[in-house]
Amino acid sequence: MLTERQEQVLNFVRDYQGAQGVPPSTREIARYFESSQPTALKHLQSLARKGQVEKLADGKWGLRASQVQAHLFDTPVYGAIPAGVPAMQEQDPEETIAIDPAVFGVRRGDPHHFWFLRVIGDSMIGANILNGDLVALVRREPRPGEIIAALVDETTTTLKRLVREGGRMLLRAENPRYADIVPSRLESQGVVVGVIRRTLA
Repeated sequence: MLTERQEQVLNFVRDYQGAQGVPPSTREIARYFESSQPTALKHLQSLARKGQVEKLADGKWGLRASQVQAHLFDTPVYGAIPAGVPAMQEQDPEETIAIDPAVFGVRRGDPHHFWFLRVIGDSMIGANILNGDLVALVRREPRPGEIIAALVDETTTTLKRLVREGGRMLLRAENPRYADIVPSRLESQGVVVGVIRRTLA
């Protein structure tokens, strides 16, 4: 049985290794938990004794590839969403990505409310979301200030920041070339929780 801290360290190692392809160093673990390297090493050794991690070929303590894979989900990537002017766009799955939703702060037990959209356009470059990137989204009620995949007036979709201003909700780009959108009807299709950089050729 793991202690609460051991569970936290194990989850950090698993998430880091799943995202980076290599386990974290004791220095990276210590920095994340604001502790010392000897303390981080002590937790890793305890986890190793309990069969949760092992010393890998590169000398770092981590999980075997099969253990990391077990926590990955095939997450759908749907069609493009404009980060520009709204467009009429059907959303069809075009590929899947094997990834641990916990990397984006999404509970592993609820992967079906987590997906990606491919970004087309430059209206969100101020939020470091570029043309060709994949944005990770979850289904939940958005809060003002969050970036959402928005269905505008029941017909068009766009990726914008949700803003409350003057008692009304509007959609704002992160590029001064684009004007605010003030929809008659606004529906959030998902809230952005992360970005995967993909540069278009």
